[in-house]
Amino acid sequence: MPYVILVAALVLLDQAVKFLVRANIEPLGSVPFLPHIMELTFVKNTGAAFSLFSEHTWLLSLISAVVAAAIAVLLVKKVVAHPLGRIPLAMVLAGAVGNLIDRVFLGYVTDMFRVLFMDFAVFNVADICVVCGGIAFCVYFCFFYERLEKRGKAPEAAGEASHGPADPDR
Repeated sequence: MPYVILVAALVLLDQAVKFLVRANIEPLGSVPFLPHIMELTFVKNTGAAFSLFSEHTWLLSLISAVVAAAIAVLLVKKVVAHPLGRIPLAMVLAGAVGNLIDRVFLGYVTDMFRVLFMDFAVFNVADICVVCGGIAFCVYFCFFYERLEKRGKAPEAAGEASHGPADPDR
């Protein structure tokens, strides 16, 4: 249940920011946000990251839906049981759903955060969720998964091995 609340809160935040940007900034228009660091620039992105596949919004919608469904199944079936693994998955799910909503209802994703001190793609709250959640899950999987997920399973496996048939050579 807390993961459903987290996903819903992040999707609502993403959609609220996108709505405010569309309502208050003209396409390709900008307003100051963090001086010398970031501005809000309304970009209609029909592609994925860095506008890749911009001619294939339907394909990106399909991929987003499949990824969202797969992550939802992982969360519901508790394939990843520890909160340190589930929270990043919930973040990626929220990002996928947030951008999927835009693609389905608008035909593009609303991007708005433009970094001023380097040349980088314009991004949104959903993108932040996907990237941060994805990185956090990779760190969890690489460094903590074995210790935190397999801990409950290892004693059972060891217990089963020690309760096997008697060894006649003993």
